[in-house]
Amino acid sequence: MGSERTDVEFTSDGVVIRAWLYRPKSPNPPIIVMAHGLGGIKTMRLDAFAERFADAGYACLVFDYRHFGDSDGEPRQLLSVRRQLADYDAAITYAKSLTGVDAARVVVWGSSFSGGHALTLASRHPGLAAAISQCPFTSGIASLTALDPISSAKVTARAIADLASSAVGRDPVTVGLTGHDHDAALMTAPDAESGYLSLVPDGASFSDRVTARTGLAIPLYSPARKASRIGIPTFVAICATDSVAPSGPTVRAVQGNPHITAKIYPYGHFDIYVGDAFEDVVADEVAFLHDVVPVNPQRASAADAHAGRSPISSPASDEVPS
Repeated sequence: MGSERTDVEFTSDGVVIRAWLYRPKSPNPPIIVMAHGLGGIKTMRLDAFAERFADAGYACLVFDYRHFGDSDGEPRQLLSVRRQLADYDAAITYAKSLTGVDAARVVVWGSSFSGGHALTLASRHPGLAAAISQCPFTSGIASLTALDPISSAKVTARAIADLASSAVGRDPVTVGLTGHDHDAALMTAPDAESGYLSLVPDGASFSDRVTARTGLAIPLYSPARKASRIGIPTFVAICATDSVAPSGPTVRAVQGNPHITAKIYPYGHFDIYVGDAFEDVVADEVAFLHDVVPVNPQRASAADAHAGRSPISSPASDEVPS
């Protein structure tokens, strides 16, 4: 269908947030608000997803959180769940203010850590048209237990040092986003470093570190607890062999909610951004969007009557991982 991409910006709590706006050629399209996962920035393959959605007729607003990427915010690499959710809220408000899009049909999309944000937002904003959450972070405790114990201890020690440093106005103490066993890093699974860093395009300005205090916040964040409150059509793409955001808590969280359609894929956490896995997942996400948030306004009445289940089948009980 074709689309154009422009650079835009808006503010969140007075901080400038920079984003890409994709506009398809379809008139008055729904708009998808998108941001990346743990420490990620929009250049790490979010353009690939947005291009597919735009080609399917959807506008997309793809932004970097404050403190990361092209957006403002000091100190750099500060990861705050509260601030990231506030940035999503600001992005939703900005998306609704745009001319030439359907402000009544806004979709949130998230992946990995922001996949958890998408579930949280879906539970908080009943006026959203739909939500998509892929390989979502749903349980801080589950992700903590997936971390190498020695790494966990090192991250905790550095997190305490970071809080102390912040209290006296010193520079942040940081930890790695990825690393190997026993490193002071947030993701130490065997596929984490290679999988994560492979998403960074050549020549991109990117830091593989975040403020260490993040390590104290992650175990306290549990988007799974919000899943039962979701009342809008929501698609959840679950990676069966996820080494970073274990799939078990996600499956248990989404089961029983008629508004949530879940599908389990035989892939790892970082697989679905590239290759055949990407093709499988993005095709299902486009199919879900066409079903519940159709581009053609004449089909909107069918979406209004939709109970939240797309034609994509939910996982059967014998497919549920432990």
